[in-house]
Amino acid sequence: MSGVVSGLILAAGTSSRLGEQTKQLLPWQDTTMLGWVVRRAEASLLDDVVVVVGHDADAIRRHVVLQRARFVVAPDFHEGCTSSIRAGLEALQPQSAAVVLILGDQPGIETETIAAVVAGWRHMQTPIVRVSYRGRSGHPMLFGKALFGQLKALHGDKGVWKLCDAHPDWVHEVEIEHPYPGDVNTWEDYTKLTSVSPA
Repeated sequence: MSGVVSGLILAAGTSSRLGEQTKQLLPWQDTTMLGWVVRRAEASLLDDVVVVVGHDADAIRRHVVLQRARFVVAPDFHEGCTSSIRAGLEALQPQSAAVVLILGDQPGIETETIAAVVAGWRHMQTPIVRVSYRGRSGHPMLFGKALFGQLKALHGDKGVWKLCDAHPDWVHEVEIEHPYPGDVNTWEDYTKLTSVSPA
């Protein structure tokens, strides 16, 4: 299947479980956690990359360097992940034929994993493609353009999972021989992934 494939990096959250810290800007490798995820996406097969921000958006835009990606602000980011998806979809290029949802707080994401999802969609021609890490389903997830309207209508933080669960026949899983890349929601998550004390 041909067509432009866009990436939405979801990074608008409030980092409420990290207290005063903005998790998108936590140190990771030689950059920030979000900066690292952006690099992985920019180096992938994605034709267009949109970084959706909300909480602390000004600071994030100052500290996260983009090469070919662009920022979009989700005005209703307090409403959860689906509000970020709506804002990102509105900002896509008109010719986008599919969108890959990437979590901005999952720095273990690999460029090759994003590429595998895109390749899976081009070969299988299914409405939804998602990754399975040694049998555990996760992000990134790809949705074809025919589902953009349904994505915009979702509410809550688990909306995309509910859409997948409601239509299992639409979903093709790409098996990846990598451990599941953990999300960073708490200091415990961060220190577990980095083995660096937050102090």
